[in-house]
Amino acid sequence: MRNTILVTGGAGFIGANFVLDWIREVGTPLVNLDKLSYAGNRESLAPLAGDARHIFVQGDIGDGALIANLLATHQPRAVVNFAAESHVDRSIHGPRDFIQTNIVGTFEMLESVRAYWNALDGDAKAAFRFLHVSTDEVYGSLKKGDPAFAETKRYEPNSPYSASKAASDHLVRAYHHTYGLPVLTTNCSNNYGPLQFPEKLIPLMIVNGLAGRALPIYGDGMQIRDWLYVGDHCSAIRRVLEAGAVGEVYNVGGWNEKPNIEIVHTICDMLDQIRPKPDGTSYRSQITTVTDRPGHDRRYAIDAGKIERELGWRPTETFDTGIRKTVAWFLDNQEWIANVQSGAYREWVEKNYADRSA
Repeated sequence: MRNTILVTGGAGFIGANFVLDWIREVGTPLVNLDKLSYAGNRESLAPLAGDARHIFVQGDIGDGALIANLLATHQPRAVVNFAAESHVDRSIHGPRDFIQTNIVGTFEMLESVRAYWNALDGDAKAAFRFLHVSTDEVYGSLKKGDPAFAETKRYEPNSPYSASKAASDHLVRAYHHTYGLPVLTTNCSNNYGPLQFPEKLIPLMIVNGLAGRALPIYGDGMQIRDWLYVGDHCSAIRRVLEAGAVGEVYNVGGWNEKPNIEIVHTICDMLDQIRPKPDGTSYRSQITTVTDRPGHDRRYAIDAGKIERELGWRPTETFDTGIRKTVAWFLDNQEWIANVQSGAYREWVEKNYADRSA
C-alpha cells in the first residue's frame, strides 16, 4: 500500500479546499475523482497544475469499474468521500440526481472499497480507512432552546437532499457492522469560505451584492445555522482520518449559531466598508424577502464536543475572522466568479427565485 489517498468530489467546494490544504499541510500524493457536474470546477484546483502529487480523474462514484481500477492502480491507504449532490433547493426541484449520487453512488463506492480492502494483507488492511463526509441536516430541525445535535441524535431528515445523505450514512454504518469495513463518518454544519459555488447563501449575497442584484431572503430570515469555516472543516477531517476510532461518528461545527438575516446584514455592512457603492446607499437596500422554501428547517446546531474531547480538534476561525477572509476572497477572484456563472447557473437562479416574490 502506498502513502496515497483517494478523494472523491475533490473539485467541489469543500473537496477542493481539502485537496489544496492536504497538498500544502500533509504533502503526500492523492488521487482526485470528480464528476465535474455544475458545482465541480477544475479552475479551483489551478494552484496544483503540474504538481505530480495531485492526480485528477474525471468520473462518477457510481462507476464501480472505474473505482475498482483506481483502487487497484493507486493502492490508497484511505478514501475520503466528499462526492454528493448537496443543495436543498435543487433537491426540491429535482430529487432524482440526489438519490442516484448520494445513495446509489455511495453504495457503488462501498462495494468497490470493500472488495479492495478485503484483498489487502496485514498492516495495510489494518491501517485502511473509508471516511464519509456528511451533514448535520440528517438530524432534522431544532426548536429554540433544544440542545444542539449530538452524534446520538435520532435522524429526522426533512428534504430530499438530507434524506439521501441520511441513507448514505446508514449504508456506511451498515458496511462497518456487517462487513467490518473500517469506516469513519463526519457530520458538519454549514460551511462557508473560498471557492463556494454562488448558489449558497453567503457567496450568493456577496456576488449579487457586488452586481447590484437583489439579495433574496427566505421568509423572515430567522432560520438559524451553525457556521463552519471551510479551512477548519478540512483540518477536522484530517484529524479524524489520522486518529478517529473506527466505526465512530464525529460532528464538526463552528460554534457559531446565527440567523440568516444577521449573516446577510454582516455581509452588507462589510461591503459598505470595503467596496462602497457610488451612490452612497447601503447594500442592505438590495435585500428582498421571498417566499420560504417548502419544509425549510428552522434551526440547526452542532455539538462538536466529542471531536474536541477525543481528538483535540476545535475550530480556529471565529465567524468574524472567517467571513472577512471569505468576502476578501470573492472580491479578489472576480474572474473565478464570472467563469462559474454560466448560462445554466443563471437559469437555475431564475427558476428558484423568480416565483418566490413575497
